[in-house]
Amino acid sequence: MEFTLNGDKGGYSKTESFDDTITEELSQNYLNILKLIGEDPSREGLEKTPLRVAKAIQFLTQGYNMDPVEIIKSAMFREDYRQMVVVKDIEMYSMCEHHMLPFFGKAHVAYIPRHHITGLSKIARVVEAYARRLQVQERLTTQIKDCIQDTLNPLGVAVVIEAQHMCMQMRGVQKQHSVTTTSDFTGAFLSNLATREEFMRIIGTNLH
Repeated sequence: MEFTLNGDKGGYSKTESFDDTITEELSQNYLNILKLIGEDPSREGLEKTPLRVAKAIQFLTQGYNMDPVEIIKSAMFREDYRQMVVVKDIEMYSMCEHHMLPFFGKAHVAYIPRHHITGLSKIARVVEAYARRLQVQERLTTQIKDCIQDTLNPLGVAVVIEAQHMCMQMRGVQKQHSVTTTSDFTGAFLSNLATREEFMRIIGTNLH
């Protein structure tokens, strides 16, 4: 799915693209789910819900069709810069693989280049590519770190994710204000305490 700005009308035009076969199969499954929970899928408010949800779940899991390594390589440049590069407060939305409920928050990513840098937007796109899958926060954190480390081969990578989990807030323990923080480091961020502390100061987060 892609959104294209339409300057002539001052708004936007929306172009949707979904696999017809997958959409139809998903729609049928969601129709059955509505029946199983005791709803009437033929009533006005639910008549098009199976189709809407079928499209929504494809959008929410579009990361399976993204290659994070190629995202980085698409804007990879040789540069002798050796200081910390930090992209913080990256909005992140994902789906817990245990209950298929959302978890959302912010990702903070840093790396220290060795010989190559990548476009700043590519870091956010890597987060998006892994987040838009069925996930657990711990694995998501490590996947982002590994992708950047393996592709750019920097002197170090740091990733911190702070997220709220609807599986904790809507069901189960129902603790509405809990925040889960995960982190993973390589290279200089792992071996040099001062470097890691500088990163934590920049993103304004304390690890508990």
